[in-house]
Amino acid sequence: MPDLKLELQYPNKIIAGIDEVGRGSLSGPVVVCAVIVDQDLIVDGIKDSKKLSRKAREILYDKITENYIWAIGIVSHEEIDKINILEATKKACIISVNNLKTIPDIVLVDGNMKFQDTRFISIINGDNLSISIAAASIIAKVTRDNLMVEYAKEFPEYLWDKNAGYGTKDHLDSIGKYGLSPYHRKSFKIKS
Repeated sequence: MPDLKLELQYPNKIIAGIDEVGRGSLSGPVVVCAVIVDQDLIVDGIKDSKKLSRKAREILYDKITENYIWAIGIVSHEEIDKINILEATKKACIISVNNLKTIPDIVLVDGNMKFQDTRFISIINGDNLSISIAAASIIAKVTRDNLMVEYAKEFPEYLWDKNAGYGTKDHLDSIGKYGLSPYHRKSFKIKS
């Protein structure tokens, strides 16, 4: 379970945790959330969004957004095609931190990305270690899933309300049958 051990390594510093969702998706944007957790008020049940049911994520989303400082960064599928998914993810990370109403001293990032900004510290498996990163993973996941549900209303044949744009069999079958939508990432090698 994630906890505050990483955050407590930086006493008297404002710590933000960030995580992304949608990096491996075939369609839609990459979404990053930055969260500054109130270390005196830990919301119970926060863990990596992939380990939670949709209902649990939505309940925690409400609690996290009510109790913590948070912000979103989104980079579109068009920009992903222009600058590549790694650069787009890093850009969304920076946008999310810049959108925070409080400027963090330290930014804990899930994964192994490298940033020029020395405040950014990459933590492999961070969403299982840091409560801040885990909270960010929940907000990013719910935000992106909701976006994909909206896109699914326009293009229901791709079943994005179920697969969130990832390369599931049903999604690949739909691509084979209908071709690519305007929301698909053209730079990704999509084999149906």
